[in-house]
Amino acid sequence: MQKINFLLFSLLFSAITSAQTTNSEQVTVQQTIQNLFTALSNRDSAGLRLHSTADVHFYEYGEVWTIDTLIKKVMFIKPADYKRTNSFDFVKTTIDGNTAWVTYYLQSEITRNGKKEIVKWMETVVLVKQKEQWKIQLLHSSLISRT
Repeated sequence: MQKINFLLFSLLFSAITSAQTTNSEQVTVQQTIQNLFTALSNRDSAGLRLHSTADVHFYEYGEVWTIDTLIKKVMFIKPADYKRTNSFDFVKTTIDGNTAWVTYYLQSEITRNGKKEIVKWMETVVLVKQKEQWKIQLLHSSLISRT
């Protein structure tokens, strides 16, 4: 009986520990995505590169963008009052070894020229772990609405 109790306790402890590790890794993966968008909002090209693989592809508005394309698009002159605030609703995060898939809703509140706009997307990201860091390798974006 004691052996059975010990076995059940061991299995339960292992399952809890594994779930905590997975949850922690999921948060790390999601934080990588949030960090990329913080860099995007701040027009920080070094930050964009830091959170992406060298061969990253962004599928935006029916086009395929590289990291250089994205940087060119975000570095154009913006009004002095430009501000972008992003919020995420993570739908699903899956991790298998050194690869992660994440689907989320993104809402960005963008202010420019005294006008506020809210833009909503649904996005899917594939990340890979390189040298113990998660990096975005692919991002597909579907525009939902602009208001």
